[in-house]
Amino acid sequence: MAMFRSLVSGAQAKQAPSAPGENLADSYSCPICLEVYHKPVSITNCGHAFCGECLQPCLQVVSPLCPLCRMPFDPKKVEKASNVEKQLSSYKAPCRGCNKKVTLVKMRTHISSCNKVQEQMDNCPKFVPVVPTTQPIPSNIPNRSTFVCPYCGARNLDQQELVKHCMENHRSDPNKVVCPICVAMPWGDPSYKSANFLQHLLHRHKFSYDTFVFSYNPAATEARDTDSTFFHQAAKKNDYRKLML
Repeated sequence: MAMFRSLVSGAQAKQAPSAPGENLADSYSCPICLEVYHKPVSITNCGHAFCGECLQPCLQVVSPLCPLCRMPFDPKKVEKASNVEKQLSSYKAPCRGCNKKVTLVKMRTHISSCNKVQEQMDNCPKFVPVVPTTQPIPSNIPNRSTFVCPYCGARNLDQQELVKHCMENHRSDPNKVVCPICVAMPWGDPSYKSANFLQHLLHRHKFSYDTFVFSYNPAATEARDTDSTFFHQAAKKNDYRKLML
């Protein structure tokens, strides 16, 4: 374990820039959201830093693991990354759209209002099959990136934001609602209402480490395989209600 920690620390030291440069925005990007850090925090055990909001879902599980190196850590030993914040305020990097030099701490705000970045996004190539096909390209693909709160109708919430929004604003709401995440899936039943939507969110749609890191962990692999078997069996029986519990 000590050797592993020294390797991780050595890798971090190599990644940390010694002086301002063109790759600063990448060097100070959160490994989860891939954007420049926003209110960064660091895990004491391994020293890895993340946006405070990005790491928050990890802290809701019983035995959290670092999303980057998978090292177990104590949720109480996550602290504000003051040194990273100072560097964000000190260094400037070019905007990926207009190339204007912007202080890293202000980069997110600048990018959200930069016309050049918006043009780049608008000009992104449309989906083209890798192999030529005679099949028509579907035009009615459901939106599985952002969702609407089933309680109050708040829009443009990604999966983590939906969980956080409902926990903060609708914790005591007794109404039965349809899960917007499940209903966007091929097996989703738009008429099924969860008896306890908040518990459903936390159990079925909580943060998944595999989104960011793929490494072998016997316990995690066994749990994932068990869950996968459950979904396949339920799908074969067309038992959609089980899938939405």
